[in-house]
Amino acid sequence: MARIFERPSLWRRFLARLEGYDGWLGFAFVLLLLAGLLTMYSSGFDHGSRFGDHARNALIACAVLFVVAQLPPQRLLALAVPLYVLGLTLLIAVAIFGITRKGATRWLNVGVIIQPSEILKIAVPLMLAWWFQRREGQIRAFDFAMAVLILALPVVLIMRQPDLGTALLVMAAGLAVIFFAGLSWKLVAPPLIVAVFGIVLLVIFEPSICVPGTDWPLLRDYQQQRICTLLDPTRDPLGKGFHIIQGMIAIGSGGFWGKGFMQGTQTHLEFIPERTTDFIFAAFAEEFGLFGNLMLIGAFSLLILRSLVIALEAPTLFTRLLAGSMAVIFFCYAFVNMGMVSGILPVVGVPLPFISYGGTAMVTLGLGLGILMSIARSKRLVQT
Repeated sequence: MARIFERPSLWRRFLARLEGYDGWLGFAFVLLLLAGLLTMYSSGFDHGSRFGDHARNALIACAVLFVVAQLPPQRLLALAVPLYVLGLTLLIAVAIFGITRKGATRWLNVGVIIQPSEILKIAVPLMLAWWFQRREGQIRAFDFAMAVLILALPVVLIMRQPDLGTALLVMAAGLAVIFFAGLSWKLVAPPLIVAVFGIVLLVIFEPSICVPGTDWPLLRDYQQQRICTLLDPTRDPLGKGFHIIQGMIAIGSGGFWGKGFMQGTQTHLEFIPERTTDFIFAAFAEEFGLFGNLMLIGAFSLLILRSLVIALEAPTLFTRLLAGSMAVIFFCYAFVNMGMVSGILPVVGVPLPFISYGGTAMVTLGLGLGILMSIARSKRLVQT
């Protein structure tokens, strides 16, 4: 009789907390964390405490993932509005009291240096999923218009910092929620056709429109230069095109198997700019080669596909929209970073998830994974 009321050990209580976690999602997360730690140790060897800071940020992200995964989706629903309002408030504070580095005002000192725009990558899709959950069964054109307004407010504030890369990621996550909520293809197709047509014209007329001194509407000079540099990096090989050229050299020089851990010459001779942040994929590719790249892409693919499966199996509109937007966020992060380092996309300053140095981005991504774990865990616990 005494054993019936025996209190379980601490270890058993901890294992009970892990019940219902998605194993494949966790496996992909661990692989990416290990790849990030290896690459940071090599590329950040002369950057002081960057490896230690990256390891600390990874532990914080794991803790955030664990805590958020314990929350039921109903609690996440209740956090949508406060988190969105907090994010907007911090963006306004950045505009007034923000820290300026390299011509951009993106950071805020709240005891520690944070980048509030990273929070909006989670807060915006969370808020939009909350909005459509409230309108479920009676979604009209007005509801989509309000959703666009909810999305536009943070995007405009982020673009004013200026931070085009983060603004595009927030926009992509928000548009994914709006599309998954039932936006008609009749409204989606025309902008896509116009965008493709514009890209074709840009490539055709590149020699004439990339002449120095030519002004483009709606784009600042440095944004115009990024696009022209993408089309022809050799236009300014020691200036605007230096990043892309060195990134492609590093990726190509890695061959199939790579030069080996801590053996990357482009990395250790400091030819790769921002080798611990935006261009860390070039450092990884040089040392681990095409084989390592395929493994890394495989880990990201597993993470994204498993997120989509969780979205498809989610029981409510709120959880389906939220999980789907998380999958889009991870895809956009990885695709844009690898694309800009490889020279197929403009350099817009997007980190590689769980690989690049950056505390706010790491913790935010851990929060996103925690949300996915919460959705998957709640479904499995209900089934059992």
